[in-house]
Amino acid sequence: MSGKKRVVITGIGALSPLGHDVETVLDSLRAETNKVQRMAEWADYEGLNTQVGVPCAPFELPADRYNRKSMRSMGRVAQMATRSAELALQQAGLFGDPLVTSGRMGVSFGSSSGTPSAVGDFGRMMSAKSIEGINANTYVKMMSHTATVNIAVFFGITGRIITTSSACTSGSQGLGYAFEAVQSGKQVAMLAGGAEELDPTQAAVFDTLFATSTQYNDQPRLTPRPFDKDRDGLVLGEGACTFVLEEYEHAKARGAHILGEIVGYGTNCDGTHVTQPQSATMAGAMRLALADASLPPEAIPYVNAHGTSTDQGDVAESQATQAVLGSRVAISSLKSYMGHTLGACGALEAWMTLEMMKAGWFAPTLNLRQVDPRCGELDYVLGGGRKIETEYAMTNNFAFGGINTSLILRRLD
Repeated sequence: MSGKKRVVITGIGALSPLGHDVETVLDSLRAETNKVQRMAEWADYEGLNTQVGVPCAPFELPADRYNRKSMRSMGRVAQMATRSAELALQQAGLFGDPLVTSGRMGVSFGSSSGTPSAVGDFGRMMSAKSIEGINANTYVKMMSHTATVNIAVFFGITGRIITTSSACTSGSQGLGYAFEAVQSGKQVAMLAGGAEELDPTQAAVFDTLFATSTQYNDQPRLTPRPFDKDRDGLVLGEGACTFVLEEYEHAKARGAHILGEIVGYGTNCDGTHVTQPQSATMAGAMRLALADASLPPEAIPYVNAHGTSTDQGDVAESQATQAVLGSRVAISSLKSYMGHTLGACGALEAWMTLEMMKAGWFAPTLNLRQVDPRCGELDYVLGGGRKIETEYAMTNNFAFGGINTSLILRRLD
């Protein structure tokens, strides 16, 4: 760790299916009921098999700042991203602070894609041979880094921009690369995280891979079922989450309230197949995070799993976790509550992991009745959750293309 700067968390803003503040989210987790619902409008799409999703809880955008001019380049994903960044800056006491526009703060943020309806506008152009409906902001709403640059423009950020459009690891890579930017001294602070909006086109992507939940369309609360032998696929959700990551001495000097610390990050690639996860390289990412944090496996009593409820993913991930941390480690998946929020999941799950760690209680995996015997031998957290007092916890995410990430969080009292 010599020469590396400590990276602390001084603000978190979130818009999630479970709520937008710590108390509401923890209450939702303790209630042990998910927010999955039947998406009535999806029935209009012929051939779309999955009919369940998890919309973000309702939220408002302050009219004095979010107006026609400031939002003209924003689709829903960018709106959620920008609002979550604003909430994070406010909590950190940096909203309107000169640091934000000084060049010493940057943005590391991602989503799987831009706003799908903007993509549809270009699709109609190609089929109709007409640019009717296309305007100067259509591409800006569509582009994969729309959330990242809209955050930067909205707040006047002039530091480095890192765009992490890497599907399900967009949020975790957003945090990881921001962590490295501050750790190395390249930036004093970073806005970091991910966002995603719920859309039937994204459901169709996973539908074609036979990776969506289809058996519980009429009983939405019974899915997803991470690690369960009767799981039948993932359920999509939406949301946004932004962290303010800050160099420790800078945060301390300005009297910031420190929420926690990131101490380790590991990322790698399977390098073999786009959609077939590899347990060995998943384990490698976890080992990289442990090495980065200078921690032994025994220091991690709980892992927040990626836990998508897909057939191959759950098996590979759980076996990798056992290989690195052993069968004693407690594990659960928050996707059983809010679905797979794609680009947002890495950041939302890191936030909720930190809050559970501070509460000394970790939520169980919902709908886990009988662990698939092919899954790794782990301490799967079931009904009632688990009281664990720990200084460290790990949260993992894995994405199309074989992209693997592992973050280690530290609770600071």
